[in-house]
Amino acid sequence: MSLRLQNKVAIITGAGRGIGAATARAFAEAGAIVVIAERDTTTGPAMAAELKSLGAKSLFVETDVAESAAAVTVAEATLGAFGRIDVLVNNAGINVFHEPLETTEAEWKRCFAVDLEGVWHMCKAVLPSMLAQNAGSIINIASSHSSKIIPDTFPYPVAKHGLLGLTRALGIQYAARGVRVNAIAPGYVETDIARDYWNTFPDPDAERQKAYDLHPPKRIGRPEEVAMTAVFLASDEAPFINAASIAIDGGRSVLYHD
Repeated sequence: MSLRLQNKVAIITGAGRGIGAATARAFAEAGAIVVIAERDTTTGPAMAAELKSLGAKSLFVETDVAESAAAVTVAEATLGAFGRIDVLVNNAGINVFHEPLETTEAEWKRCFAVDLEGVWHMCKAVLPSMLAQNAGSIINIASSHSSKIIPDTFPYPVAKHGLLGLTRALGIQYAARGVRVNAIAPGYVETDIARDYWNTFPDPDAERQKAYDLHPPKRIGRPEEVAMTAVFLASDEAPFINAASIAIDGGRSVLYHD
């Protein structure tokens, strides 16, 4: 792999596992300096150690994106250690799925605290330094739920629709000052969360196959496929892509259903 992100300093939230971990590895392999902003104090340091063992520069900062002070802390730690912030990947997120009228106030607040407000906290923390250097790329990991509604997944799609609005608003606001803001909208991706879900059924393999059959390629996505799209958006190869959302779902979102 070419070093498409050579010496770029990237903060990746929720990088301890799944899409975040795959993105951290892909960024390191592309030459980036990777800051692991992760709430889990087991997986976060482990990922930073893994990247260092591969020869990359990496730093773990314990981060709960739901707390605005934590976002400021990771931004300051990154600037203190490496002097700049070139890329932010807002990957941290949680699934909150309910029937609307069965959604408690606590669940509503929990969903928005991480999936929307947490992204804004991180953007707000890194934007001053990006604007000062007239360059930066923010990549928000959205979801197919950002444009589609699936019953009984409330309020997750509400937050993800809002995330697209945030992406577009910031992308337009700061485009003339060198900062690009884009979203990636993954569909069904084979992560630990997906496998844990399949394992709740009597026949996990059958549930996996159901997921595969929903998609035109007859498989679902891999975390690495989302990660490589993030590498592209973070690189100097995508200078005119801004306020956009890229779907990674094998074409399922445009598949005709009767």
